[in-house]
Amino acid sequence: MDKFCYLGDMLSVDGDPDAAVETRIRIGWNEFRQLVPLLTNKDILLIVGGRLYSSCVQSSMLHGSDTWPIKREISWHFNGQR
Repeated sequence: MDKFCYLGDMLSVDGDPDAAVETRIRIGWNEFRQLVPLLTNKDILLIVGGRLYSSCVQSSMLHGSDTWPIKREISWHFNGQR
């Protein structure tokens, strides 16, 4: 078994965060699809739709992201090194 789901987060044997990131993106899209009828409703104010999106979609996508390890090639990109 290369990866498994634990408490809603996808963990891989090698500690690679790609599986967790892909899972969170999928969860965010599922949340967005469920909210489309509300987000496109003309009777709901735009600011209310934005807050709904932020609290439901963004929070589900970012859940646990503070514990994802950064790959070496990504950290070099942010530090301007090669």
